[in-house]
Amino acid sequence: MPPKKGGDGIKPPPIIGRFGTSLKIGIVGLPNVGKSTFFNVLTNSQASAENFPFCTIDPNESRVPVPDERFDFLCQYHKPASKIPAFLNVVDIAGLVKGAHNGQGLGNAFLSHISA
Repeated sequence: MPPKKGGDGIKPPPIIGRFGTSLKIGIVGLPNVGKSTFFNVLTNSQASAENFPFCTIDPNESRVPVPDERFDFLCQYHKPASKIPAFLNVVDIAGLVKGAHNGQGLGNAFLSHISA
């Protein structure tokens, strides 16, 4: 089939996610595998991390600055009126168990934490 008129064959890149200045990640996995420990190391916080399943019931959230030398250079070069560096919002979610959709483990509460 011949190409359409006016088309130069260049496709725009796909848009993934939402536009915005806020990055948010969730640490999700099976119970008792080290999600809260990883959260503590990543965010330099003191969330409880014990050696038993479902130590985390309510999700832990933290905001972590993302250092970037390029941002510092651009701020020095352009001297903007305000500087808003990048931050990463990290959420530690309780462990996922088989049958959560049927009420096992935290059940629908777990699923609501994921959607938030």
